[in-house]
Amino acid sequence: MLKWYQETENQHDVFVASRIRLVRNLTHYPFPVKLSDEGKRELAGKLEEGLKEIGSVCGQDFRRFSLSSMDEREREALRERRALHGAGGENGCMGSLLLSEDEAVSITLAEEDHVRLQCMSGQAELSKLWEEADRLDDYINERFDYAFHEKYGYLTAYPTNVGTGLRAAVTLHLPMLSAGKRFGKLVAEIGRFGVAVRGVYGDGNENYGSLYEISNQKTLGVTEEEIISLVKQMADRLAASERKMKSVTLKSHRADMEDEIFKSYGVLRYARKLSVKEAMTYLSQVRAGEMEGLLQLRKPINLYRLMMEIQPANIRMLVPKEEEGDLNQARAAYIREMLPELV
Repeated sequence: MLKWYQETENQHDVFVASRIRLVRNLTHYPFPVKLSDEGKRELAGKLEEGLKEIGSVCGQDFRRFSLSSMDEREREALRERRALHGAGGENGCMGSLLLSEDEAVSITLAEEDHVRLQCMSGQAELSKLWEEADRLDDYINERFDYAFHEKYGYLTAYPTNVGTGLRAAVTLHLPMLSAGKRFGKLVAEIGRFGVAVRGVYGDGNENYGSLYEISNQKTLGVTEEEIISLVKQMADRLAASERKMKSVTLKSHRADMEDEIFKSYGVLRYARKLSVKEAMTYLSQVRAGEMEGLLQLRKPINLYRLMMEIQPANIRMLVPKEEEGDLNQARAAYIREMLPELV
């Protein structure tokens, strides 16, 4: 079965992925931070047993991973593929991860919260993901009582998640917009509506690949539908600005844009060493060119897939052991193998 990020159908020029995440805790257990290691293991085991047939909800088998016995490289690879959140599996975690065959559904148990449910897609379909997450959430709640307060909603380990416990997020590819001088101002304007815009890959303030995730900051005092509507609205606003800037650039500097795109493809196709930053920058250019029809590949490929698979931990998992010594060399070789020729 293809992973959700390997699908090549219905790829959009700006929209790259969408995500719904729910956080839940059980009534009769303290938050994991207050549990002993033995208590966390007991809780994870109880949840695993109660959810062993959860695949019936979405028609898939689920794999089970013990976060405490998983090596750091494997955990980091899951983080890079967005299946495990940033701090997942750290600090001696005794929890576990349930992961669907296509990696579109991940359920982290007995970690920062008792249950962290996430549904992902390579399309802009927050409402559809919410329906699926809601069905899975109902399945869990039928077997376990959630900690819920009449006034405050679902109780969570972090106050920022109290209320609906819902985080709705859309990942956009914004190469033109993010390079402009007004991007920071535009992000600040959107932030006033209660929406955060964060770079997906990169170090500090530097973003590799021009990928940005738009998500809600508020979970208390609003409904799930209101959250999804707000994120959709702000994502559409950014996408429209990106398309407008791209259209203007194509009209006034088409030759320069084509030159950059074909140069980027040439480097990816023939380079013998590539850093993460270099590879992400060039893949971003090629994706923009393909989506605008400036460059045509011989066969379809999801370039977001390549962006994830060339991250440090994932490239280590994909290349033979003897090639791990020089990751930049291994990364370039993998891209040469995967990137289709031009028409």
